[in-house]
Amino acid sequence: MNILLLGSGGREHALAQKIAESYHCQQLFIAPGNPGTQQVGTNVNIGINDFEAIRNFCIEQNIDILVVGPEEPLVNGIYDFMQQTHVDGQKYWDGIVVGPSKKAAQLEGSKEFSKQFMQRHHIPTAAYASFTAENFEAGKQYIQQHSLPIVLKADGLAAGKGVVICNDHTSALQVFENMIQHAQFGNASKKVVIEEFLTGIELSVFVLTNGEDYQIIGHAKDYKRIGEGDTGLNTGGMGCISPVPFVDDAFMQKIETTIIQPTIKGLQEEQLVYNGFIFFGLIKVGNNPFVIEYNCRMGDPETEVVMPRLQTDLVALFAAMHNGTLGDANINIDSRTAATIVAVSGGYPEAYAKNIPIYGLENIPKQENIKVFHAGTTLNGNQLVTNGGRVLAVTALANHLPEAINLSKQTLQNITFKDIYYRKDIGYEFL
Repeated sequence: MNILLLGSGGREHALAQKIAESYHCQQLFIAPGNPGTQQVGTNVNIGINDFEAIRNFCIEQNIDILVVGPEEPLVNGIYDFMQQTHVDGQKYWDGIVVGPSKKAAQLEGSKEFSKQFMQRHHIPTAAYASFTAENFEAGKQYIQQHSLPIVLKADGLAAGKGVVICNDHTSALQVFENMIQHAQFGNASKKVVIEEFLTGIELSVFVLTNGEDYQIIGHAKDYKRIGEGDTGLNTGGMGCISPVPFVDDAFMQKIETTIIQPTIKGLQEEQLVYNGFIFFGLIKVGNNPFVIEYNCRMGDPETEVVMPRLQTDLVALFAAMHNGTLGDANINIDSRTAATIVAVSGGYPEAYAKNIPIYGLENIPKQENIKVFHAGTTLNGNQLVTNGGRVLAVTALANHLPEAINLSKQTLQNITFKDIYYRKDIGYEFL
């Protein structure tokens, strides 16, 4: 099969590597890709939201499967665009899209939509209310009467940074004003969802589904804060571990029966077309799972630990998703632990420099249990340079979590660029 993967981050490098390993993969293209994806496929200079160019490329190159990495094209409706037909009813392109329809992608694209969906289908989640400029004063009153801490979320996509937890009413009112009156997150914060704060430990579970059947392909815990001990500003993710030590069979059964199965049943009842990954962002409160959020694609850096552990052919799973045999698939997952640590640019998640030379990748031992995923890199001539806040994710596999974390840290010591920073305490609460 010929496959086109959209995206340019660490998630896409991890997906590209897994797809390229497949017996069924004939040619792999990545749009736009990065220097890491170039090592396992062919990068194509097409933007992730240039739907016309994507469709034309799929037709010209006889692409069988379009895998959508990031959320933005999904929320913008790439699935629906690729299903369009000529006036005679014939499709322009007749391949498989791995990703939900525009309507189903609102599970990620609108916090309010997802909360209402969870309420309708009795899926455990935090209590909430939502406000816009039109009922701004009512929102202020709601905040003043709300218990602390209080969680404010931009309703739309905000690159993983649209969630603020406030410990006092004054700062919550200021954040609320910044979001709605001063468009802190642009159109994403025209509407703000205010939630109760749930105390517990977070984790993520990843499912591939066709809206009827599903398979769990892994679970992970990521670390969002920039500082060690989970302090400082939120980021896109500073590291991740898989499996999550406290997720035993009994807890996973709870997740399936109270969250995953009602979600899939809800998709069916509401006729939401869904062919792709669901990322369940969860929190364990006491001994029960609650949903914090849905994402309609794989996470980053979670993909960098989930994909190296997945031993089932990913392209075969995509085909099974499409042809209705997903429920019969056998999922094999490596028993080893994976840990990834993300190296970021100095100043991230605020202002940071780009185009800084990266050295030392050639010194990393060539071992199957060490993987370096490119996230924010590019080539300046023949020199690899930084091109984003999160630059590289180093994943290590080992029999035990401390070994995996130490191996990742040891590997990172080979890599240098000006003002490189990474957390040295990933997985700290389980060590």
